[in-house]
Amino acid sequence: MLWSDPEDEAPEELRKAQAMLRRAGLVLALAMVLGMCVIGLR
Repeated sequence: MLWSDPEDEAPEELRKAQAMLRRAGLVLALAMVLGMCVIGLR
């Protein structure tokens, strides 16, 4: 990207959707780790 290029800011709703997806992915990963622990303890 060149310094002369205009700022490539994502629209507000796109940034909100990306944040929501990131949060959902984190929650899903934590749930999977927790599930593996529960399965491993049995």
